[in-house]
Amino acid sequence: MHLLIPFACVSAPDAHQALQGLALPHLEKLLGRMSCVHADQADAQSWSPPHERAQARIRGLTTAPPGDSVPCALITPCHWTVNTDHIVMGDPQALGLSQADSQALLAAVRPYFEEDGITLDYVSPLQWLARAELFRGLVTASLDRVAGRNIDPWLPKTAQAAPLRRLQNEMQMLLYTHPVNDARAQSGLQTVNSFWVSGTGAFGPGTPTTPATSASPASCHTTPKLRDAAVREDWAAWAQAWQELDATDCAALLRHVQTGASASLTLCGDRNALTFQTIPNTLIRKIMSLFGHHPLYNLREQL
Repeated sequence: MHLLIPFACVSAPDAHQALQGLALPHLEKLLGRMSCVHADQADAQSWSPPHERAQARIRGLTTAPPGDSVPCALITPCHWTVNTDHIVMGDPQALGLSQADSQALLAAVRPYFEEDGITLDYVSPLQWLARAELFRGLVTASLDRVAGRNIDPWLPKTAQAAPLRRLQNEMQMLLYTHPVNDARAQSGLQTVNSFWVSGTGAFGPGTPTTPATSASPASCHTTPKLRDAAVREDWAAWAQAWQELDATDCAALLRHVQTGASASLTLCGDRNALTFQTIPNTLIRKIMSLFGHHPLYNLREQL
């Protein structure tokens, strides 16, 4: 049993402040019974966040040989707010896009993508699977890196990505008067006026989906409970979500461990990820002395 927690710690000063008085008794007990077995270190500017790198490692995903692969990407419909000197992408999860509306938008944009040799297939309201040679070797930023932020630092600016940048501009004009957006505007909802490209890569023909569209293995549970508040930078809500997570997912994992079963826990910040595994009972007291109270606050510099 493996619990993976994205956005467990965030480097924002207000997030650190929120951690100081946060009581997470089940997490504390879990860490007291575990030892760190793997550290994934990068920085907050890496285009793949730690939780996605951890998911890929758990699944054992690797790129395929050049001659035996399918280049693909994940296309996410989204809303861009155009300011005087920058563009901010809203969190697509907040759109509440329905299946019918997503499919209608997909039908409208598909011919434009096909002109550039890109095929599009519907996966879910916020996931369209794209296939094209264009995506081979193209580096793109994760959706969780750019949601709620200025898009410019996260846009691929290579010549290879030029068709995608042109399509993004064209879609803003195309979708401006689309009936779906007219209805959304009348209902006071954000319109869908662009898209984001992520999860690019070349995968073997036996791989059913891209990493971005794949869930973790059945033995690994990735909880989304902290994400939305962290993207909104609502640290009071994030701390409250942590308390709920501690009382549910962490408590369930602790009960599993207390039966004598083995378990793993991966805590992901915005830079690094730490994976812990259960240890023999003889080492528990020693590990407890290292973590003490408020274990997440003590780990914040490592995440």
